[in-house]
Amino acid sequence: MAGKFEVYEDKAGKFRFRLKAGNGQVVATGEDYETKAAAIKGCEAVQRAAEGASVVEV
Repeated sequence: MAGKFEVYEDKAGKFRFRLKAGNGQVVATGEDYETKAAAIKGCEAVQRAAEGASVVEV
């Protein structure tokens, strides 16, 4: 099963997203956004940035 982004409203009334792996484990969380639309755009930005990204040891 593929991973998924979940967009939700936090206790402070801000919108956030989390990326869950196929097994349901949270692997990433986003910052807080004023609107749900902005949080969705944040998900889309992560998708674009991750496509073809390499792993670099620092």
